Amino acid sequence: MLLRLNQADTRPLHEQVAGAIRRAVAEGECRPGDRLPSARDLSQALGVNVNTVLRGLRSLRDEGLLEFRRGRGVTVAEGADQRSGLQDRVLELMAEAARLGYSRTDLIEMIRGIP
Repeated sequence: MLLRLNQADTRPLHEQVAGAIRRAVAEGECRPGDRLPSARDLSQALGVNVNTVLRGLRSLRDEGLLEFRRGRGVTVAEGADQRSGLQDRVLELMAEAARLGYSRTDLIEMIRGIP
């Protein structure tokens, strides 16, 4: 699993770690039942503190995306790949917006304007 953090991102690092793992699951890089690398390995690969990685992993566990199992590590939860449908819907939304003459920037501004 190849994860990268965006240095320009202003979100807290633990949210960036969680987002990178969410993307890996959504894009099919990690499938239900797959075991994630250890928090220590992830922290070294990402260049962040292990506690930062653990905080991101816990938030994904709380969302139901990951499962923590004693002696088995952290695995992708069953059904987590169904969330990847969101990416398909976003692509459909972008295609529909383009068909109606809206640019990607227009679409982003519309989304930002939603309370």
